[in-house]
Amino acid sequence: MLFARLARVSQEVAATRARTRKTVLLAELFRETDPEDVPVVIPYLAGRLPQGRLGIGAKLLTQQVEPAAEPTLTVLGVDARLTGIGAVKGTGSQAERRRLVGALLAAATEDEQRYLVGLLTGEVRQGALDALAAEGLAGATGAAPDAVRRAVMLAGSLQTVAMALLADGPPALEEFRLTVGRPVWPMLAHTASSVAEAVGKLGACAVEEKLDGIRVQVHRDGETVRIWTRTLEEITDRLPELVTAARELAEERFILDGEVIALDEEGRPRPFQETSGRVGSRVDVEAAARQVPVSPVFFDALSVDGRDLLDLPFTERHAELARLVPEPMRVRRALAHGPDDVPGAERFLAETLARGHEGVVVKALDAPYSAGRRGASWLKLKPVHTLDLVVLGAEWGTGRRAEWLSVLRLGARAADGSFAMLGKTFIGMTDALLAWQTERLPELAVREHRWGFTVRPELVVEIAYDGLQRSRRYPAGVALRFARLVRYRDDKTPAGADTVETVLAAHPGVAARSDGPTGQDDGAATEPGTATGPEADG
Repeated sequence: MLFARLARVSQEVAATRARTRKTVLLAELFRETDPEDVPVVIPYLAGRLPQGRLGIGAKLLTQQVEPAAEPTLTVLGVDARLTGIGAVKGTGSQAERRRLVGALLAAATEDEQRYLVGLLTGEVRQGALDALAAEGLAGATGAAPDAVRRAVMLAGSLQTVAMALLADGPPALEEFRLTVGRPVWPMLAHTASSVAEAVGKLGACAVEEKLDGIRVQVHRDGETVRIWTRTLEEITDRLPELVTAARELAEERFILDGEVIALDEEGRPRPFQETSGRVGSRVDVEAAARQVPVSPVFFDALSVDGRDLLDLPFTERHAELARLVPEPMRVRRALAHGPDDVPGAERFLAETLARGHEGVVVKALDAPYSAGRRGASWLKLKPVHTLDLVVLGAEWGTGRRAEWLSVLRLGARAADGSFAMLGKTFIGMTDALLAWQTERLPELAVREHRWGFTVRPELVVEIAYDGLQRSRRYPAGVALRFARLVRYRDDKTPAGADTVETVLAAHPGVAARSDGPTGQDDGAATEPGTATGPEADG
């Protein structure tokens, strides 16, 4: 397939907001796609590079290169060139990358150049995500959309299904079945604003604790146990205690869905970053397990004794779970059958929060397991924390935001009257707000840096965040998790911003564990509060 064809479809998909039109465009593209092109075409449509990071910085992409007059590049040819660029290392590598990038751009037409730069900077925004591509595949091959989506769930890979479907047609979908040892994309939850809303939407439901842990899918086949995260990264070798726990269960063949979480001596959750750090640790796993042991908490059974349970109602799946897994390893839950049970469900939420957990997930009792989707039959509730903080600095963005000050440094009032930095955010900003910030914040600058500006602490912003984590980078010893901008508070002065003491008092478990900082922030424009390691449940 010519790369120009893919670039043109990407542009057309970006230009329309209608889902049906996007699907038609993708279906037309897939009809022209050879099976061997699929491993490149599908990631490119979603704005991803199969190779991951290639070491191609923004400076290499700003060189002015005369575009080719006619398209000659193929999809696989571009992929091969990018693989070659990523392999360049050692002395003179920067100059060689510049030469190779320049040669690739010179072989591309103007439209292809634009698309290439978008792929390499992560700024392809046409909305052709995997779910939309699955519908396009169905349209291209005459397969039922639900059958394609289910095959993708069970295969754990859209590319695998697409290659089979384009090669052999709809009958190929019959080969994709729930199989012990092959992970499936987990079911996710939508958000509800209250227990009453969730119960009103779902009717008879289970109200389960929402843990601040790492989502895991555990497969056992005899003595073989394998464990995957929400993103289908295998982490079996990192969780020996979970392998042991799975082998101690009565059945020898099953797939369970749940989380692992680090708990303290009183059974309360330790800070999320301790769980995340432990699960992400690949070095001296035995020592890490002794220092930060994790506990499994299961909440669903997908297969037991070779039986596929996905299409069964949740009540039946949970009955199988309860038969297999002892109560201490199952998530706490309460049942609600209608509006009369809402007060009890609200008490359960309050008790869950008091135990230090995030909130609850409300699940319809009659719903199947919609693997790989945010099913409307699962609704999550957790309190939203907000703070009024002061802007201490602003950093230049990257990619599409490179010309804007798009990362805010945030601080709370300290006891001595200064401001202690708690983290950063670049989330929640419109283009109009970014333009305003880029004009306004330099006016408050007290120092200019390569990354942006330190500014006078005069502007107050309302910040929503998911919690705190321990940090050695910041003066208070803690950092915000998943902070996002709500609004600028023109009605507040810095004297009315929240204090460090207030922030720590709202999260006593994290504050008590803080060892304090060992150094100051290095100025890197990273997403605030993003812990390393596998993803938590969504």
